[in-house]
Amino acid sequence: MEENFFERVYAIARQIPEGKVTSYGAIAKALGTARSARMVGWAMNASHNMEDVPAHRVVNRKGLLSGKHHFDGTNLMQQLLENEGIIVVDNQIVDFENVFWMPKMDL
Repeated sequence: MEENFFERVYAIARQIPEGKVTSYGAIAKALGTARSARMVGWAMNASHNMEDVPAHRVVNRKGLLSGKHHFDGTNLMQQLLENEGIIVVDNQIVDFENVFWMPKMDL
């Protein structure tokens, strides 16, 4: 069951457009499950060896890079986002509302 949930999380994460971000909670909501944003966070943490899952594009509901300590290198998550044109200041995405991507419900 856990693997299936994680795969569903990854399926959504793979659809986040370059230069956009979403939140753990938005993914949980799109899955239409009672699972929490924290479970989505666990799935994203487990994805770091999967090059096709853009985990750097998933942040907390306030635009904070709350998962950055799970990336190799001190500022890798921020660097990956900045490479896509997203501005990050003090571990928070600037203009979060305009770069936020809402996953479609029940993908």
